[in-house]
Amino acid sequence: MSEVRIAAEPRTEFGKGAARRTRRAGKVPAVLYGHGTAPQHITLPGHDLMLALKTPNVLLRVQGLADGDALALPKDVQRDPIKGFLEHVDLLLVKRGEKVTVEIPVNAVGDVVAGGRLEQPVIQLAVEAEATHIPEAVEVDITGLEVGASLLAGDLKLPSGADLAADADTLILQIVDATVATGEVAEAETAEAAEGAEPAAEAGEGTSAE
Repeated sequence: MSEVRIAAEPRTEFGKGAARRTRRAGKVPAVLYGHGTAPQHITLPGHDLMLALKTPNVLLRVQGLADGDALALPKDVQRDPIKGFLEHVDLLLVKRGEKVTVEIPVNAVGDVVAGGRLEQPVIQLAVEAEATHIPEAVEVDITGLEVGASLLAGDLKLPSGADLAADADTLILQIVDATVATGEVAEAETAEAAEGAEPAAEAGEGTSAE
């Protein structure tokens, strides 16, 4: 995993008003913590940070700190729920050789068998890996899986250097019968339509009785 260099500046103003002024200046409030040190309140360039966060579990080399550069992983990213811009970021200090627990994407590759449909309840999997060698994702080849087949977390072949941190019995994906699933949806829609028609019928009966 390559490092992304990003320049930090100390943050001395706090509160909602100060945070808004920081964001208007194109920067993002952040907190850097870990290894028993006092939290460091900093600001980061918004555009550079947004580009960096496009990579899951990106390793940041934070520059401009009082004690020199530091390596960090994003732990909590807060975005505006409507506009999507970055509001605040928590960064966890890490060291080379240190093991960390992170979530990585689970990507299903290959074609679903004819007559089947892929259901994947888990798209992020918790793994433990060395902080500077976090795998980008785990790929699961579904080619050849028959209808009714399923894969648990313990069945996955993880990237080199990564260990499973989730429950081994967690269901990751399964191949279901597409025809049966479609029939079940149709039955549910028919039942909902019937339930909606009953009150209307009752209302009609009351009107005619008057």
